[in-house]
Amino acid sequence: MAGKLIAENRRARYDYFLEETFEAGIMLTGTEVKSLRVGRANIAESYASVEGRDIVLINADIPPYGQANRFNHEPRRHRKLLLHKKQIEKLIGAVQREGRTLIPMKLYWNEKGLAKLEIALAKGKQNHDKRQATADRDWQRDKARLLRDRG
Repeated sequence: MAGKLIAENRRARYDYFLEETFEAGIMLTGTEVKSLRVGRANIAESYASVEGRDIVLINADIPPYGQANRFNHEPRRHRKLLLHKKQIEKLIGAVQREGRTLIPMKLYWNEKGLAKLEIALAKGKQNHDKRQATADRDWQRDKARLLRDRG
């Protein structure tokens, strides 16, 4: 990723074990692009799903563009993700056979000015996994503090 960040799903690392990430394009309408250019989007509660032979972004919120009047878009409509055929087949197999989830991580502009979505193949964490991750993070912070104070 080497572009301007529009939206980020920071909670995903806490809720899921992330296995592999993919960069996907998104099919957007004109008013959606203009709304994203203003920097307004939310992918926190969204996820990607398999519909037929396509991968679709569901529940991503791109608010209506203020100057678009009656030609505006539906804020939470399903948006098709653009991936290579082999990537789509790999993701469909992982979701259907292995029970993985597709989580959007970041929505950003690439160097060419195109909207891209970074999606991750993820496995859900149980509550005890989340507690362990929090304990590990706290210990790393305390360890760094001790080493810094001592040295």
